[in-house]
Amino acid sequence: MGAAGQRRGLFRCIILVCLEQVAAQIKYSIAEEVKVGTVVGNVARDLGLDVSTLAERRFRIVSGAEEAQFEVNVNNGVLFVRKTVNREELCESVSPCLVNLKFVAENPMEIHHVSVEILDINDNSPTFQEEEFIFEIPESTLPGRRFQLPIAHDPDVVTNAVRVYKLNTNEYFSTEIRERADDKVPFLVLQKSLDREKYTEHRLILSAVDGGNPPKSGSLNITLKVLDSNDNHPTFTQDVYSVTLSENVNPDKSIIQVEATDLDDGLNGEIEYYFGGQLDSKIYEMFSLDKNTGEISVKGQIDFEKADVYKLDIRATDKGQPPMSTDCRVIIKIVDENDNQPEIDVTSLSKTVAEDSKPGTVIALISITDKDVGLNGKVICRLSKNVPFELKPSFQDNMYSLVLKDRLDRELVADYDITITATDCGQPPLSTFKILHVDVSDVNDNIPTFTQSPIELYLLENNVPGKSIFSVTAFDKDLNENAALTYQINREGRQGKMSTFLNINPENGEISALKCFDFETLKSFQFQVVATDGGSPPLSSNVTVKVFILDQNDNAPVILYPVSSNGSAEGVEEIPRNLKAGDLVTKVRAYDADIGYNGWLLFSLQQVSDHSLFSLDRYTGQIRTLRSFTETDEAEHRLLILVKDNGNVSLSATATVTVKLVEPKEAFAASDVKSAAKEDEEDNVTFYLIITLGSVSLLFVISIIVLIAMQCSKSTEYTSKYLQDANYDGTLCHSIQYRSGEKRYMLVGPRMSIGSTVVPGSHANTLVLPDRRHTSGEVRQTCFFTLINAYNRHEVQPQDFGVKVQFDPH
Repeated sequence: MGAAGQRRGLFRCIILVCLEQVAAQIKYSIAEEVKVGTVVGNVARDLGLDVSTLAERRFRIVSGAEEAQFEVNVNNGVLFVRKTVNREELCESVSPCLVNLKFVAENPMEIHHVSVEILDINDNSPTFQEEEFIFEIPESTLPGRRFQLPIAHDPDVVTNAVRVYKLNTNEYFSTEIRERADDKVPFLVLQKSLDREKYTEHRLILSAVDGGNPPKSGSLNITLKVLDSNDNHPTFTQDVYSVTLSENVNPDKSIIQVEATDLDDGLNGEIEYYFGGQLDSKIYEMFSLDKNTGEISVKGQIDFEKADVYKLDIRATDKGQPPMSTDCRVIIKIVDENDNQPEIDVTSLSKTVAEDSKPGTVIALISITDKDVGLNGKVICRLSKNVPFELKPSFQDNMYSLVLKDRLDRELVADYDITITATDCGQPPLSTFKILHVDVSDVNDNIPTFTQSPIELYLLENNVPGKSIFSVTAFDKDLNENAALTYQINREGRQGKMSTFLNINPENGEISALKCFDFETLKSFQFQVVATDGGSPPLSSNVTVKVFILDQNDNAPVILYPVSSNGSAEGVEEIPRNLKAGDLVTKVRAYDADIGYNGWLLFSLQQVSDHSLFSLDRYTGQIRTLRSFTETDEAEHRLLILVKDNGNVSLSATATVTVKLVEPKEAFAASDVKSAAKEDEEDNVTFYLIITLGSVSLLFVISIIVLIAMQCSKSTEYTSKYLQDANYDGTLCHSIQYRSGEKRYMLVGPRMSIGSTVVPGSHANTLVLPDRRHTSGEVRQTCFFTLINAYNRHEVQPQDFGVKVQFDPH
């Protein structure tokens, strides 16, 4: 209890010191219309504030005119003009014109009040409401008679207002000035008797001159028409009438009745009343005048806050010829009523309060205003219940500080809606309320969390580089910057190699690929995405993204046989006429780099000269005879074969096979001729083969991606090439055979057939096959898988794919 009492005592001392600090008030003066940027005064110096701490303490103006006319420089404490100041717009005719400014400095909280008096300069000329004033005057008017003239209006005040009226030089008239309340009213005085037979009218110029230096003036053209008779003018019982009127009275309420008399008889003595002088147009909207009785009544809505006094000029005119008139002034003072609710102005220092803020922290400055005066403008302010805040009154009426009363706990309450109620002391009292929303900020104690971990992504190959392929999302239970997440790809370690081909939007986690992925070279890979919040210190977490490349049908079938010397899929097969039904004529070989249905090839016979002679196996591409040949069959037949895959949008290729029927002995001789021709072409084939293998090896080194090269060979047997190939097992057997002397060589494709063997100690580079050229049995065409499997096990390198295959003579 003793410690608590000491703290309360210390707190009271601090409040008293603050009250002494905020009690300071300074008054400056500055002329209107000065340039923007003009220095008004050094507020910090005059208030005794440390200039070096102004920015840190957020020294600023928090209230003043409706539109900010001034601004303070926190670097040097100088108050300067921010916007051109027009005294007439700010204060109209009020003098002196004061602009009250309120300055606030924090840590500790200080409130200072500064008044700036706007000094009037002579920037307006006097003006008359009309350019010409015409009235009639009887010639019997005696010298010395006065006639009231229109008043000139000058928005400037004090010495710069209208000071004198001057009349152009003439022998009949002069001017006289009378003061009525705060106004100077000019009168035209007749100096000499008029003679209508000599002058029927007189033209004069009235000049209104203000008291500025140099003075400014305005003029009015006056035309006086000289008439006869009616030599008495009306006279009011008072020159000035004064009356009070409560605001918000009902229309048609009678205010006052003015009265004038005329000594003349008949029409010359009958009087009518009118609004005279240069009255504001609003006067005609607010009041009405009975021209016969002189009674003034309420016409519009009377509001004390808009005007607290009205000045009316009433003119009484008789009905004589010419009519004669006189003027008086009616002053109506408005009495205030409690008809305005208080207005609450909240200046929030911060919309967010830290969870660990201490009691006594200032949250906002509250200013209460009421347009009414007296007790009607005195306001009592209070807060809603069950909130950890309280109001601290300022030395100035209707000024409060909203401060923290108790400790905050964001886990219990994340925000508060504080209701501020203001009630005036009028009868009946009027009140208003305003809700101030305050958020409680959190500390960074939660790490980002991904909605799924790990993430599996299935991506079709041939994606568009630079286009989004996926997005990751994480969430953080914290608030604001503590929950603002940024994403990045972890490019370190072995998984970071593939991340060089990826890019991520750090704001939304959208991942885009920088390259086009090819299923035939890359099947899958994985990388890590790291999510980091914006707290201090930041917290982060990561997730592994596993990417699986899906195959597309993007490779068309390639014809491996038949292939002509110019590269086209055309070939000529010579077969003996003695072939039986079902014998093998030849086989169309093709491969497709895709897999599954995209790489499953089907063969179809598109064109054939005789449908009864040949058949085509749709799965193996084997062309066989349907019947034995007769003497009447043509000696040459052309077959067009279509090879297509089974993709959703199938791709295809065509091959043309020309079959020539020859006698058995001619077929054997032709076979020997072909062998000799192929030996001559051996060198060219070898040269092209070397170029092909070199290109494939270079592609492997540059992209570091596995490329499975599939090539097939066709077994060229001179004595048994037309026999059945009973053990061939599919359509994707890819090999190319060629012969050099007594040896044959084979470039191995992606498959090997059953029965092929690898010579021990050859490092899987040499395959040995039994030589069956001298046997009458069937020749077996083989497909090789062994080398590809060895490559997948990393037992061979891409440059080792140039495999030499030899026949074993035994």
